[in-house]
Amino acid sequence: MTDLPESIQRREFDGRQRLATRGEPVYGEPTDGEWRLWDAGRSKLGAMVETGMDVDLTAVDSVLYLGAASGTTVSHVADFAGPTYAVEFAPRPTRDLLDVAAERPNLFPLLKDARKPETYAHVVESDLDLLVQDVATRGQASVAVDNARFLADDGQLCLAVKARSEDVTVDPETVFEDVREAVAAAYEIVDTRRLEPFHDDHLAVVARKR
Repeated sequence: MTDLPESIQRREFDGRQRLATRGEPVYGEPTDGEWRLWDAGRSKLGAMVETGMDVDLTAVDSVLYLGAASGTTVSHVADFAGPTYAVEFAPRPTRDLLDVAAERPNLFPLLKDARKPETYAHVVESDLDLLVQDVATRGQASVAVDNARFLADDGQLCLAVKARSEDVTVDPETVFEDVREAVAAAYEIVDTRRLEPFHDDHLAVVARKR
């Protein structure tokens, strides 16, 4: 079951209780005072929390976020975490990410390729509490394994696997089984779950560094 810090709450939006974090709005999300809706339909990590996966966000300080895009999810992470390193490969969303970081001094955008952790190893600290990964590329499990170097012993991985980014010709369940096996080389898997109805053909993996 998901464990949440005080900086994440369930607030009433559109007549029902939904996740929210405290911070400046980023993507036009509804707000309730200083609280902003964490939209699980636009956030894989938000969907993991909403579906009740075994995610522990209570003691998260330092974070590495791979596939930050324009900052939708990583902005929520920076709302409740300490130093948050946000890796994004594409220049255009990185420009948006810089704007998001302007309101969050603990958010550090990096225009880098998550498949090449050696290119940002001199910037990102080690012994991190949490690695969040949402990259649409082949070899998603390899990215998670290669970036385990930044996690503390027993550090947590929250991985969102997009089956179609691996191989559109292969059944998603086959892709997901291969990913589970590959991730287990560096992590102890705690929980896995499909992310429907929030995200089609996605598998979420929560794991701990071995």
